[in-house]
Amino acid sequence: MKLSETERDGLIAAVRDTARTEIMPRFRRLDAGDVDTKSAPGDLVTVADRASELRIAAAVRRLMPDAAIVGEEAVFEDPAILNRLRNSGRVVIVDPIDGTWNFASGLAVFGVILAVVEDGETRFGLLYDPVMDDWIMAEKGRGAWFCRPDEAPLRLTGPAPRHKDEAHAFVPLFLYPDADRPRIAAQFPQWGRVTSMRCSCHEYRTLAFGHADLIAAPTPKPWDHAAGVLVVEELGGAARASGPGYDVTDTMTTLTVATDSLGAQDWDADFR
Repeated sequence: MKLSETERDGLIAAVRDTARTEIMPRFRRLDAGDVDTKSAPGDLVTVADRASELRIAAAVRRLMPDAAIVGEEAVFEDPAILNRLRNSGRVVIVDPIDGTWNFASGLAVFGVILAVVEDGETRFGLLYDPVMDDWIMAEKGRGAWFCRPDEAPLRLTGPAPRHKDEAHAFVPLFLYPDADRPRIAAQFPQWGRVTSMRCSCHEYRTLAFGHADLIAAPTPKPWDHAAGVLVVEELGGAARASGPGYDVTDTMTTLTVATDSLGAQDWDADFR
């Protein structure tokens, strides 16, 4: 079922409202007790993450009563929630603060990611910047757009292909298994630049604006990648995991996403 304009605009409004009420008032104002560790020392969650997810989820239930919800923090508490992505019907995926480590460290490189999946296919993706109150959105088959409040949306176009020695890749080496890191790092000198923002939202936005070329993710979580992959695909790029395309239920196979769909095949092996 196609996402209606009312539903789309309602989701965007909910994310913007959440940023104003739950996220930005806490930015650079967190106390020590407001930050917890999840699976590893660098895997953080804050009171803002939890409050934001609850607020967005409540808005989704009002807008789409029949939709299932998969939120990052809810899945951490109950991993079985992730199985909702295997069911038919509509699922809304929420990352209430993507780049929590940055947020908790006072770095203004974090975002909110939301995706709407229908029967396993991502139909809508939103990459929202709470600091600037602007967003990139994509709808399946309708392109990707950069939006600011009270301005006409600007349609984005895919960048021209670049040679590898001029290309910019986002590769989180610290997320690869220890045994694989030397092999992956050995590929870096072939590239123009290899970095990591610790924030999928802004990495995908950077690809969409034409300033970077590839994202690699060894353990891709749907709240980090479903929306961004759709944005890149709508710009003519491509994703690869176990084969061509992206599967929101596959969190174990390394994912590569490139703005140049041909280049995705050429570059894929470097970071797998």
